[in-house]
Amino acid sequence: MDEGERLAERFEANRTHLRAVAYRILGNLNEADDAVQEAWLRLSRTDAGCVKNLGGWLTTVVGRVCLDMLRSRDSRRELLYDEPVPVRAREHEEPGDPEHEVLLVDSVGLAMLIVLNTLAPAERIAFVLHDMFMVPFDEIAPVVGRSVVATRQLASRARRRVQESAPVPDADLARQREVVDAFFAASRAGDFDALLALLDPDVVVRADRATVEVGAMGEVRGALAVAGTFKGRAQFAQLALVEGTVGAVWAPGGELKVVIGFSLAGGRITEITLRADPDRLRRLDLAVLAA
Repeated sequence: MDEGERLAERFEANRTHLRAVAYRILGNLNEADDAVQEAWLRLSRTDAGCVKNLGGWLTTVVGRVCLDMLRSRDSRRELLYDEPVPVRAREHEEPGDPEHEVLLVDSVGLAMLIVLNTLAPAERIAFVLHDMFMVPFDEIAPVVGRSVVATRQLASRARRRVQESAPVPDADLARQREVVDAFFAASRAGDFDALLALLDPDVVVRADRATVEVGAMGEVRGALAVAGTFKGRAQFAQLALVEGTVGAVWAPGGELKVVIGFSLAGGRITEITLRADPDRLRRLDLAVLAA
């Protein structure tokens, strides 16, 4: 293996992490891939032998690339968060690609991305790199072109805005069960008004690739559209604990097919997730609730 091949191998070992960083900063899967590709181009033009911590170096490079992209986006006044997350990032990716799944099932969620979009580019970089990926402030400071103290202040301001804007999830399992149970009852009865009453106006439904491949939409947004999607459906869904919160499973003939997750805030449903990928389902902590 020559030096170029070894460098490419080391880069590939960091690709999943870099895509996650870029996606959390940019909120757009295609742009995240572009940022990672640019990081590779910069690495290929660099004497990698002088880089002591390749992972850290690549993370800061991706941060710089993303900062440039955010500033360019602001200059064009583009609001890319109105775009649904693509079902497939690249045509050459095979189903079950673990790197792709990291981004499809992103832990930040759409609501957080919308909040992050209100931050100035430098604030966003400082917050994401430090609070989400634990990059030290002295490494972030050169990326945003500020002193360490100023960079720390950027992250602090961003953190306050995120905390103030993010809805507080309902932690009471009994309340969760009451809302989810009422949602399925309204769905089965085809009660559109009851569904609307249970949904946050900005509710979003997101389906993984496996669910989309059997006919579901990748994303549905807004209470009217979501209520229309679920009206008269979910006849055989069973309430279940999904990773410690109240959700549901669809298991015809005892075979688990789909897991439905819910996020609630203020007694209303803010997000519904549909998962059908067999590998992911096997890893979920599930417990069907008694009727």
